[in-house]
Amino acid sequence: MDTPASRACGIHAARLNLADYAANFSDAHPPLTKPQALIEAERCYYCHDAPCATACPTGIDIPSFIHRIAQDNNRGAARAILEANPLGGMCARVCPTEVLCEQACVRNTNEDKPVEIGSLQRYATDAFFEKPGAPLFQRAAVTGKRVAVVGAGPAGLACAHGLAVRGHDVVLFEARPKLGGLNEYGLASYKTTNNFAQKEVEWLLSIGGIEVRTGQQLGRDITLDSLLGAYDAVFLGLGLQGVNALGVAEPTATGLRNAVDFIAELRQSVDLSTLPVGRRVVVIGGGMTAVDAAVQSRKLGAEEVTIVYRRGAEAMSASAVEQQWAQTNGVTIRHWAAPKEVLSEGGAVKGVRFAATALSGGKLVETGETFTLDADMVLKAIGQTFVAEPVGKSIALEGGRIATDAEGQTSLARVWAGGDCRVGGRDLTVEAVEHGKVAAVSIHAALMA
Repeated sequence: MDTPASRACGIHAARLNLADYAANFSDAHPPLTKPQALIEAERCYYCHDAPCATACPTGIDIPSFIHRIAQDNNRGAARAILEANPLGGMCARVCPTEVLCEQACVRNTNEDKPVEIGSLQRYATDAFFEKPGAPLFQRAAVTGKRVAVVGAGPAGLACAHGLAVRGHDVVLFEARPKLGGLNEYGLASYKTTNNFAQKEVEWLLSIGGIEVRTGQQLGRDITLDSLLGAYDAVFLGLGLQGVNALGVAEPTATGLRNAVDFIAELRQSVDLSTLPVGRRVVVIGGGMTAVDAAVQSRKLGAEEVTIVYRRGAEAMSASAVEQQWAQTNGVTIRHWAAPKEVLSEGGAVKGVRFAATALSGGKLVETGETFTLDADMVLKAIGQTFVAEPVGKSIALEGGRIATDAEGQTSLARVWAGGDCRVGGRDLTVEAVEHGKVAAVSIHAALMA
């Protein structure tokens, strides 16, 4: 937020001209043209028992949809994708395909370049959403069963769609004004342009049988007990609402904020020139959120942006491709350093003092050396935590998240969970979708038993 205090400490809006904002936040990876897509599709070997399909958390039949693209059957390709992954359009944009399906592509054994599976998936789904025509899927006969889905992120949306297709009536509760979860609020703007997240949500809801109630937060507006009293089953797709602390004193100072809030504010802005950013920005963390926050700071006009991570590059949860993307966009990445003190003066951030780190006997230790980076904005991106209070004490937790079986069923009867709030997994959009899919199948089986 642009305030007198933020301006006084070097945080300013309108650092660029309007043309620069438009260029900086345009589609980071423009879609394939039709000739490009056909040529790329022909590179696929259409493997039997394809390792790329096995590597996809949602099990998309990748050779099948690519073969349909090669036949210029984009609708058929989209069907093959969306049957397995109802959020296949967004996943095509944000999945780390380089470490999932494309890493498993057999062309990696013969050449340096795998088939561009993610780009082809986007090509097919974009073509469908541009001209959807007749509905791809029809609801089964109404069962009379009602299910509450709490949280409209990827897991909740996938579960709601899977249940609605099977004829159940779903009420989708979401705390925020818009559906989509991290797809709407947590991704860099240049990854999902032209309001694509909401277009995909609109398509998903078009199956029918899903009632949406926004502004409904578990523990504030609704309770788990009340839902269990009114519905036949409940699915929790609550995501991660807490943010990890730095582990050092955090002064109440302008310029120190959570990276997830910074990204959400940017995603919901209609005029990027009004968004303030520091001249020198330090991002603490090593994941996708850190990269998205850092790159977008640069694209908003920050002169110096540095990501600082406590371990080496190989330990960062951001993929090598994402790390390279950050560096290509002018972000410096400094490894082997942990924050010791956030420096402030007059109520404004002035920098961060770091301790150099190293591995000793398999443990991360400080070497005794320190250094300071000047900054007027410091973004915390060191991970999020599950806030358990709203679910109460009746559901077992493990490692701070909801414990479930393989099908997403929790320790409490008639309650399932999935997505980032569920223990295990890699906090990926595509994995959250699979959690929702699997839970929908399990809930259906339980309701119809």
